[in-house]
Amino acid sequence: MLHDPSHRSAVPVAEKIVLRPEEKDVLRELGEKYAAAADSPVHKQKAELWTRLNDLKSDRPMVWINEIPWHEMNVDDELTLRCEHPWARALEDSLRKTLYQWNHMPGDMIINPWFDCDKVIHSTDFGILEETDIARTDDANDIVSRHFKIQITEPEDIEKIKMPVITHNEEATAYSYGMMQDVLGDILPVKLKGQSHIWFTPWDFLIRWWGVSEAMMDLVLRPEMVHAAVDRMVDAWMIELDQFEEQNLLTLDCDNTRIGSGGYGYVSTLPGENFDPDHVRPKNMWGCSNAQIFSDVSPEMHWDFAIEHDLRWLERWGLTYYGCCEPLAGKMAQLRRIPNLRKISCSPWNDTVKAIAEIGSDYVISRKPNPAVFATKTWDPGEARRQIREFLDRTEGACHVELIMKDISTVNYDPARLWEWADIAMEEVEK
Repeated sequence: MLHDPSHRSAVPVAEKIVLRPEEKDVLRELGEKYAAAADSPVHKQKAELWTRLNDLKSDRPMVWINEIPWHEMNVDDELTLRCEHPWARALEDSLRKTLYQWNHMPGDMIINPWFDCDKVIHSTDFGILEETDIARTDDANDIVSRHFKIQITEPEDIEKIKMPVITHNEEATAYSYGMMQDVLGDILPVKLKGQSHIWFTPWDFLIRWWGVSEAMMDLVLRPEMVHAAVDRMVDAWMIELDQFEEQNLLTLDCDNTRIGSGGYGYVSTLPGENFDPDHVRPKNMWGCSNAQIFSDVSPEMHWDFAIEHDLRWLERWGLTYYGCCEPLAGKMAQLRRIPNLRKISCSPWNDTVKAIAEIGSDYVISRKPNPAVFATKTWDPGEARRQIREFLDRTEGACHVELIMKDISTVNYDPARLWEWADIAMEEVEK
């Protein structure tokens, strides 16, 4: 996610990166293991399968795991960091997690035959940070319960939402790229990566500033105020996107980039005709949107207060993904009005039978199996298989499906549960 309303990222400072020889050794050892994994011919085969899925010509359902409770996953020190420099630790963490997933729960994951070096890009954000009271059940877990303190109560408070400013610290990028080349460049190519897929979610922000029940009540009590707030949020994202495009900071996402709350973005129709590889534009990429708080909002209000506003954003992209946790069964008449829609989220809180019937083969069904299966005192692989099989039986031969296991807040400190789930899912989709 480009933004996190819980905090404001610090303005990056360009500093020369100096690593100890031992840190370089750690990174090189991991880089060589990464290169060996990336060399597998299976990645090309999987890329073709993902492409066929997103082209609505799928051979079989695809499987991917995301949003993993990494604090519970360390086995035999596979995830234990040994570097001390912050830059090296971030790179080491990324390499270790990629290799861990590849070794234990790959599903249909793909590893690129190069190393990505992110450009150092900063946004001033949207002017408001959430203010919360937090309750924790596990101090090691980033997933917490929040009570939001209201900051938008009157129409004039909408002006607190500011238009963001984007800057690219080219000097800091050069330092990062140079060090990555020095440490890993003889193992695999190093590629600069700008801003790729953008998680666009106005309502996820608004409810943190407005209050959940307050915002839902105001859909009825003060609709004009709500429309004004959503419009301003869309304006902010649009202005930010304009800057990404003007500064040539966008990077394609029709590859193994996560799209929306779903799987990979491989597709044959992007980046599209008349593509300029030296200047990526939104029309060459995937867009997305959602309104997770609208689970119990009527289809008509979902359109009026979310999708219709989002169209200004969604129309800028080549293809789009809609939804996350909110159940969307019964709202297909509204979703079909999105002209470039290709993938639709199907969370476990949906009326699954209804959603399958409504979506059919017109879009990719981005199915989210229920992660609660991992949280039980005793792991039940038979139940995990039953849930997967039940959905696949209902969609077989009639739909294009990706199974995206996400929102995993816990595996009850038993990592093998997730490993076994990945094996079960692959067995079932390959039947």
